[in-house]
Amino acid sequence: MSTFLGLPGLRRREATSPEGGDPTEPWGAVPHPDEPLRWGESFPAAAKHTLKNEQLRRNLGHATATIRAKRAAVVDEVPDWEALRDTGSAVKEQVMAQLPDLLAQLEENVTARGGVVHWARDAAEANRIVTEIARARGADEVVKVKSMATQEIGLNEHLADEGIAAIETDLAELIVQLADDMPSHILVPAIHRNRAEIRDIFLARMGDAPPDLSDVPRELAMAARAHLRRKFLSAKVAVSGANFGVADTGTLAVVESEGNGRMCLTLPETLVTVMGIEKLIPTYTDLEVFLQLLPRSSTGERMNPYTSLWTGVTPGDGPQEFHLVLLDNGRTDVLADSVGRAALHCIRCSACLNVCPVYERVGGHAYGSVYPGPIGAILTPQLTASTGGVSGADDVNASLPYASTLCGACYDVCPVKIDIPSILVDLRAREVDADRGKHKVDPWKAAMKAASWVMSDGGRFGLAGRAATLGHGLGGRDGVISKAPPPVSAWTRERDLPAPPTETFRQWMAEHEQDGGER
Repeated sequence: MSTFLGLPGLRRREATSPEGGDPTEPWGAVPHPDEPLRWGESFPAAAKHTLKNEQLRRNLGHATATIRAKRAAVVDEVPDWEALRDTGSAVKEQVMAQLPDLLAQLEENVTARGGVVHWARDAAEANRIVTEIARARGADEVVKVKSMATQEIGLNEHLADEGIAAIETDLAELIVQLADDMPSHILVPAIHRNRAEIRDIFLARMGDAPPDLSDVPRELAMAARAHLRRKFLSAKVAVSGANFGVADTGTLAVVESEGNGRMCLTLPETLVTVMGIEKLIPTYTDLEVFLQLLPRSSTGERMNPYTSLWTGVTPGDGPQEFHLVLLDNGRTDVLADSVGRAALHCIRCSACLNVCPVYERVGGHAYGSVYPGPIGAILTPQLTASTGGVSGADDVNASLPYASTLCGACYDVCPVKIDIPSILVDLRAREVDADRGKHKVDPWKAAMKAASWVMSDGGRFGLAGRAATLGHGLGGRDGVISKAPPPVSAWTRERDLPAPPTETFRQWMAEHEQDGGER
């Protein structure tokens, strides 16, 4: 095992097998990609691997069912829940409409209160800014609050390449980091691990883990607490994300459940916050809405155990140097899209992941991005496309809008009412249009023309139905065709095909009428 300043070294994709590494390791193996938003394998290909992992499916099924039940219980307690959702959605609409002005207001208020604001057009700029701040403070390690924005830009990997260790302090993020793994859930990055696997990871990788450590959750948490305490007390620089940035006061907010964030936000001398530009809310009073929506939708709690708010620098209290890095990284392209911009309303609660039947079965790694699940299926391809969310079939992220059954469960639970199914359909249409005309013979176009010809005539349609019944014998005992010759093989490669019945409805109806209606 290679280590860097007491932490596992980061595996790169080229050093592993196509499946992602040695599956015999107790922590599994998912290599760190060069691009956090494009891991190099399409969703259909990755899903084939993850669907074979029965332990993964059991872990996900148990965890998501537990979170769903907790969320449902606390949401049912709120009589005006739908009104809160409407308000949250309206506030985010306002933010998108006034984003340039609100960003300028935020910068003015942060600066007036002793903070320094940096603007980062992309991941490279953001990583450079954070690295330069850490180097200027003589830091060879930084402590981190859980942050999707820093995962999106690959900050940990960049800092490691620059000789600076980034210590994740969130328990789930620490598990992922010690395992040299990748997160698979927005809120619970290690949701794909059970407690026995976590114990093995700690014993193999933590170094100071008790040798008799069991898989009792409290013992695991206490081992992590002891491991991290010295890091909190010695760190000069901390890096965080932000759940919300308040434009009219310059206040930043982080909500969490463990207290590790509070330690990072108060103890180090220097605090650097990396925030996506869409995380703004206009006024301090808007927090009233989102601090009700977020905890109930994410962890199934009435309120977060730790809600940290800070405004610039307060002499003698907390970090005496504060830097805010405002991250674009494709967001302005998404904002310019009249349909796709709704993805920027997301407050990263992960409720859509916990109800998604696709996510529950394939897990987060199959999405090939730090943003998995339904929200990732609409956000990732837009962030990585050059313009308008259209990347074309040659882009590995082009398959993400198809990673859905369009059941609508994600929209039903979204606290800010993002219509994810409609955006998925829109992105699918764009991908099809982007590839239209690239081939001399378009097989899908030809198939649709053939289907139109057959269905436009009742006789032809009936004949096609009778011909289809000949395929009944291809089904196994379970009545499913798992393999079929071309062109039907394009379907069976990805999913099962129910075997046709022995007779069509028209045949059944004709016989039914001949028998006088008795069958």
